[in-house]
Amino acid sequence: MAALSEIITFADAYLNTAGVTDYPGALNGLQFQNSGAVTKIGAAVDACEPVIAEAAARGVSLLLVHHGLFWSVQRVVNSMYRKVRTAVDHDLAIYSSHLPLDLHPEVGNNIVLSRALGLGPGEWTFPFKGQPIGLKIQAELSRDELRSRLEKVLGGPTHLCAGGPATTRCIGIVTGGAGTEVPQAAAEGIDTFITGEGPHFSYTLAEELGINVFYGGHYATETFGVKALAELLSTRFGVPWEFIGHPTGM
Repeated sequence: MAALSEIITFADAYLNTAGVTDYPGALNGLQFQNSGAVTKIGAAVDACEPVIAEAAARGVSLLLVHHGLFWSVQRVVNSMYRKVRTAVDHDLAIYSSHLPLDLHPEVGNNIVLSRALGLGPGEWTFPFKGQPIGLKIQAELSRDELRSRLEKVLGGPTHLCAGGPATTRCIGIVTGGAGTEVPQAAAEGIDTFITGEGPHFSYTLAEELGINVFYGGHYATETFGVKALAELLSTRFGVPWEFIGHPTGM
């Protein structure tokens, strides 16, 4: 058993929660407290109703998520009421980390995905809200080999816009919904861009700009950070952890 307050203090400092600029409603950090003790950590992408119900059923006392409960001021009715009620009834704390967990240099979604693909750490780029949130990596690799690696680590198929070279030399990674960053990727000299999803125009624009884009799925590309953070906290504070999967296929 560990103290919730100690875990949160460590996590906030480690992730630089206060220093990362995010969307106004992201509310990074502890979003919902429990009575103060943590006996099991759960990790999930979304604080959605099925995930919270599953966390409660598994006896999780601290749920780490990438997409939190709140993104704006809202009434606690309907599904929000049910989520809050479940969390209260099962003494479940919920901690959310959005951009801090995307851009973290050790447990962030982008760096952990890059590591899983066997690529180097590269350099940080793709500035957003005054801070770099993505990676640019020099790597000569066949497009087919990269696709094989990506589908293996994501556990499913990817959608490819083959607008660029058959052999990569510069790979960009921004997990989640970063398809709108295709022009930025091209401007950075990136010939192959890995993201989760993008708008329709991102595909044809990538063709016109001459770059490859791998769309791996918003959900699938953002499972890495919460898992890495949960494993770190588990080791540091001596409590078990498990992943709660709820793939959306998007």
